[in-house]
Amino acid sequence: MTAAGDVDIHVTDVLVIGGGPAATWAAITAAEAGSRVTLVDKGYCGTSGATAAGGNNLWLIPPGPRRDESMREREAAAGGLTDADWMSRVLSASWDRIEQLAEWGYPFPVGDDGRQLRVSLQGPEYMRRMRRKAHRSGVQILDHHPATALTTDTDGIVNGARGIARQDGGRQWRVTAGAVVLATGGTAFLSGSFGTNVGTGDGYLMAAEVGAQLSGMEFCTAYALAPEWGTHTKGRMLQWASFYDEHGRPFPTERGLAGRKDAQRALARGQRVFARLDRAPEHIRQTMRDAQPNYFLPLDKAGIDPFVTAYPLRMVYEGSVRGTGGLRLTGPDCATTVPGLFAAGDTATRELITGAISGGGSHNGSWAIASGTFAGRGAAEFSRRRTGAEIAEAEPVGLRPGPVDAPTVDEVVRAAQAHVLPPMRSHLKAQDRLTESADALAQVWRDIAGGLAPVPAREAYKTRQAVALVATARWITAASLARTETRGLHRREDLPDTDHRFAHRILVGGLDDVWTAPDPVLPQLDSAEAVA
Repeated sequence: MTAAGDVDIHVTDVLVIGGGPAATWAAITAAEAGSRVTLVDKGYCGTSGATAAGGNNLWLIPPGPRRDESMREREAAAGGLTDADWMSRVLSASWDRIEQLAEWGYPFPVGDDGRQLRVSLQGPEYMRRMRRKAHRSGVQILDHHPATALTTDTDGIVNGARGIARQDGGRQWRVTAGAVVLATGGTAFLSGSFGTNVGTGDGYLMAAEVGAQLSGMEFCTAYALAPEWGTHTKGRMLQWASFYDEHGRPFPTERGLAGRKDAQRALARGQRVFARLDRAPEHIRQTMRDAQPNYFLPLDKAGIDPFVTAYPLRMVYEGSVRGTGGLRLTGPDCATTVPGLFAAGDTATRELITGAISGGGSHNGSWAIASGTFAGRGAAEFSRRRTGAEIAEAEPVGLRPGPVDAPTVDEVVRAAQAHVLPPMRSHLKAQDRLTESADALAQVWRDIAGGLAPVPAREAYKTRQAVALVATARWITAASLARTETRGLHRREDLPDTDHRFAHRILVGGLDDVWTAPDPVLPQLDSAEAVA
């Protein structure tokens, strides 16, 4: 590191932005390929984000007929938007990487037959080992160093990033790199869902500012069910639930996980919904508590036995964390539409493996492992072909403070949330509400074009978070207007049927002028069921 004025200057081969599983897999992979790697994280790498807060299941299936069957099942359920080759590659890469994780000492539980059970990962233990492996691989980790913008050379090739050091009074830094991997996660719009408030769409914004395209943003409207006073959204417990209205009448619907759709529809319309885990067999109830203690803790504190007493539910927005949209990928190495820029994890679209439906924990968990591996390898290879070039200076929205009477960070965040978080805006959509949101958000964008109200230097990243939320809300709304049908997570009240003419992915981009277009690359399906 050298210093130039008040800016810390770093030079590396591959810069990874983010600190979760996708980021650490990318950093380790690039280091394995012989690259010098620097990783910058908004928080403390290995402790922030949805995975570190809880962990996840894995889409992990050994080679053979069962793997092929799983791919066909996902294709049939995913709205015809997946890619068979990507699914196969993700399954293969995640299987191999989990084998390595076991070799690094991850303590997988052992079954009665003596074999390791590798179907899930405990977040804190997983990410602790990933951070340690990154360090041992020679990765330079800069914690509490949020990136605020990407840099490009005069040819438009991404060649690094800049940001601030939060624990050094907001001191500015710049990293020059041969390639950049964005693994900043998705966004739940600061809804408070478990472990997601670090994700504010920063990566989407930074990428769009250098010309990147996004895909699948209409499917970034995932919600989960949580106890009315809680934020823990691990909904697997609800597979043993019966649902009731506020008068104690059971819902005339399927029980368990299949009943969540009707419960969410009722909640979206302002009705109260209650759940009781009365379908759970007695002999597994303690196992359920041991597996997800954070789900039961708020219920226990309220004096509620959820196996006996019905408890109220609420919908919690999880956005693109459990949704599928993100940066469009153009090659098997997770390259984006901008040279020098790669994307991994929730920052990238997951339509390729999960289509129009949620990746949940399992598919997204394996996607983070595989896409991080692909992106790290691709960035290392791209970096080897680069030579130094002059940086093209730019001043993105929100980096330069506005006047004192400009909108504040909190005002801008609330304005974006108002058009995303309410279930009648995102869970159930309609032309009139979407158009109203598009117009309102466009006005917010114009209002912040001159900057936001000044903040302390060490909080400068917060203005960029607010700008990112507005931009992301606009892309979600535009893509939702463009998909004039119902498909997967995208539910149009005014257009409840699926239209075969929309069996393609939808691209979106732009800042001042938001645009949408059909993806010219059509889904590549394997099975007759999915095609039908």
